[in-house]
Amino acid sequence: MNFKYLQSLFMGNTTLFKSQQSMIYKNRCKNGCLNRFRWLLVLIGVSIATANHAGNLNSPYSNEQVQQQTLFSSFSSPPKHLDPVVSYNSNEWAFLSQIYEPPLQYHYLRRPYQVEPLTLTKMPEIRYLDQANRAVSENSKQIKFTEYLFELKEDVKFQNHPAFAQKGGGYLYHALTDNQLASINSVNDFAEQSSRNLHAKDYVYAIKRMALRQNHSPILDSMQAYIVGLKTFSETVTAAFSEQLKQEGAQSKYRYFDLNQYEISGVQVIDKTHFKIKINGVYPQFLYWLTMNFFAPIPWEADKFYKQPGLVEKNITLDTSPVGTGAYYLAENNPNRIMRLLVNPNYHQAYYPTDGLADDADPALLADAGKPLPFIKEVVYSLEKESVPLWNKFLQGYYDASGVSSDSFDQAVSVSGSGNMNLTTAMQQKGIQFLSQVEPTIYYFGFNMADPVVGGYSKKQQKLRQAISIAINFEEYISIFMNGRGIAAQGPIPPGIVGYESGQNGINPFMYDWQDNHPRRKSIEYAKKLLAEAGYPNGRKKNGEVLSLYYDTAATGPDSQSQLNWYRKQFAKLGINLIIRATDYNRFQDKIRQAKGQMFSWGWNADYPDPENFLFLLYGGNATINTKGSGVNSANYDNKRFNQLFKQMKTMPNGPERLAIIQKMVKLVQQDAPWAWGFHPKSLALYHSWYKNVWPNALANNTIKYKRIDAQQRYENQKNWNKPVIWPIVLMLVLVLVSIWPLKKAYQQRQKTKLKAEGSAMLQSESMTSKNGEVS
Repeated sequence: MNFKYLQSLFMGNTTLFKSQQSMIYKNRCKNGCLNRFRWLLVLIGVSIATANHAGNLNSPYSNEQVQQQTLFSSFSSPPKHLDPVVSYNSNEWAFLSQIYEPPLQYHYLRRPYQVEPLTLTKMPEIRYLDQANRAVSENSKQIKFTEYLFELKEDVKFQNHPAFAQKGGGYLYHALTDNQLASINSVNDFAEQSSRNLHAKDYVYAIKRMALRQNHSPILDSMQAYIVGLKTFSETVTAAFSEQLKQEGAQSKYRYFDLNQYEISGVQVIDKTHFKIKINGVYPQFLYWLTMNFFAPIPWEADKFYKQPGLVEKNITLDTSPVGTGAYYLAENNPNRIMRLLVNPNYHQAYYPTDGLADDADPALLADAGKPLPFIKEVVYSLEKESVPLWNKFLQGYYDASGVSSDSFDQAVSVSGSGNMNLTTAMQQKGIQFLSQVEPTIYYFGFNMADPVVGGYSKKQQKLRQAISIAINFEEYISIFMNGRGIAAQGPIPPGIVGYESGQNGINPFMYDWQDNHPRRKSIEYAKKLLAEAGYPNGRKKNGEVLSLYYDTAATGPDSQSQLNWYRKQFAKLGINLIIRATDYNRFQDKIRQAKGQMFSWGWNADYPDPENFLFLLYGGNATINTKGSGVNSANYDNKRFNQLFKQMKTMPNGPERLAIIQKMVKLVQQDAPWAWGFHPKSLALYHSWYKNVWPNALANNTIKYKRIDAQQRYENQKNWNKPVIWPIVLMLVLVLVSIWPLKKAYQQRQKTKLKAEGSAMLQSESMTSKNGEVS
């Protein structure tokens, strides 16, 4: 021990003590500052390293999903029905068509649209029969029935499902107990799952389910007119099931009705892979119906399995958990957040098309020709109720494709002076591509032909509707409200459907003139002349009152006001006062179906690529006023000549003779003007360069199996487009350090003062002790 140091400390020599104390504080400060700076450097280094390594920390998906054949898509409204016999909504068919397989499908690439086998070995064999069921020629006048013979592929199997699970010759889960149900929340919770081959009886069972009124199939009434025996079968089974429910005091959703006990006279199972359907007369469009999900096979085992009350109470039904043979199965159904499809491990052999590419299509669409389907193994649909977040996620690469809303149109698309659309530079730099096509759809402004003012078939009533049709400038509407995405309609048939004519031959001569190789809407002066000839000069009645007309609409939101004001201005050009009657959609439908509306707007998407699917919207037999509200002819148009031509045309094969009849029908409705013809919308879809084999097909819904993802390209682009910005983190850390520095200095000063005081007190105490001789 250093005796001199102790002596100086205890005998009052404070100089050395103060020096040592100062050195201690300097070392503490040095070590503390170094430690803090070291931690700061570590944090900054970790932030930079993490950013460089991860690259997409804000990704809503796992790296494994992004780097695999996973398609990321969205949906805007939750599906209500996933039972194929009930569903007739495009947002539901987006899922259903990947899961279920009707007998036929549309060729993915070929235009005009062409039907081809899906689960069949070949197209159905067609026989024409007379009243005695004897075969006759296609051109025979003795044809009373048409018979279709179907032959199934032998390698088609259903997805794995608990409804098929068996043990000891019996079904494991067709009589579930409360104990078994306790741990069940979805069909995926069942321990045993099995499959079986598709049989002819499954297609027949689907038609039987369609006939049962308790299942509420929207096409039953239409099909009863064609499928032989369907109406009688429907009445029989509906009555029998009603009696069963009455005796049991139960609701139909809780009870299984054994349809296998009953037969439809015109639908017959021949063996496991063959069945036939007989229809009344000749109806070539029946093949198009066989591409729809209504005719997808339903195994009776699934129907019985899902009718167990315990499963119904848990909302595990055919309406929420489909069972199909398609390329995918529904792995997750959370309609308020996410819908997820996975590849069906039992999917049969199917291959990408090797031909059928249009001349103007990208040859790269045949790069995968002949390869087995599907390419994509998982599909993740996320609920997006708003267009802005959907668009932003698409730009980040988190959605593989997107539509274009009005809000984002200018950011995505530039329109040339000639009206051609191109992607903006920003979109091109991201490698984004787009497809645009005129949809087989018509949106029209309808007149109620049963109304005493705007309806009727006299020359004056014709001219009133023609004048209004000219005044409603749908070219302007398309420009203002649709960013130019559409073309004005000349008649009821849209482009791509037989009977549509382009050029001068296709214009509506009552509304347009042909000028400079383009249709030009007739002038408002000409429309006023027609209006005067109709008895309303300058839009006034004989007594001088302004003519007031009523427009019924379901457009009640604030966003619709600009469109409704636009309609008012169109009528004001003629001096007519337009009164808007807006209501909710259900009331609007009721009013139109009861023929109580005067004018209205509606639309129609093609169910199948045939003019009959549009001309029947104007057939008198389908008028709502003639069908107690169930018809599709909402304008109540009932021209005898048109009706005669429609009956003649609808069963004819396409050819010059049929086309001539269609042209006569179009001219009739152009002159009568039951609609102001509206427009055909033009779709615009954007997609990233890593999304392959993208081709528009407005009628096919089962197209995901043809698509492919370049997963590595997507992963790299997502990283590059979503690198975290780390300078705010660094700045925050510096600010934290700066903010604690004054506190640190104050603390050090306080400790220094305290230690100094303690040292002084110690020295004073030791000095007193020394005086008393306790230390020599």
